[in-house]
Amino acid sequence: MKNVLVLFAHPKFEHSKTNKALVDKIQNREGVTFHDLYERYPDFNIDLPKEKELLNTHDVIIWHHPFYWYNCPPLMKQWIDVVLEFNWAYGPKGNALQDKKCLNVITTGGTREVYCSSGNNHYSVNEFLRPFEQTARLCGMEYLPPFTVMGTHNLSKEDLETHVNQYDRLISALQEDKTFKITKECEFLNDTLLLKNKQE
Repeated sequence: MKNVLVLFAHPKFEHSKTNKALVDKIQNREGVTFHDLYERYPDFNIDLPKEKELLNTHDVIIWHHPFYWYNCPPLMKQWIDVVLEFNWAYGPKGNALQDKKCLNVITTGGTREVYCSSGNNHYSVNEFLRPFEQTARLCGMEYLPPFTVMGTHNLSKEDLETHVNQYDRLISALQEDKTFKITKECEFLNDTLLLKNKQE
């Protein structure tokens, strides 16, 4: 079974019903390490050896965060800047993260319809996440499409439960090292999971 590290960053976690539901579902699973960066580092003083040890002992890295101004919250950016060092994570001698799987799990207030060329935000979520994708690739990791929960302000209880259960299934698939069949129609891993459901 693969070990999954969930790097979670949400400066207002106590106010997020959606993220609380997602986290509650997966944080105590066997083989999952839930690492709340804002709880661990309220002063932004990141313990570099500790973070490297966590990365070394996990096979799958998840950046779980709300979409803040088309990016991640500042502490997660600080984590990327500090932890992913030259000649450790990347560079001529930097192979510590080679072949690990990596993805974003994000929540957005905006719906899927506003994240496209004809929507208010003009670009897709995937386009906004290109820096994460390139960071993962630079470090030799396999970057998977994001898992997204969108339109969080108007989610019904039933829709939220669907997303929560999908997240749980995604963690299972990652732990079992299942291959995801990524097609052009599947912008998000949510879509891949839905397609897999229909085929089973």
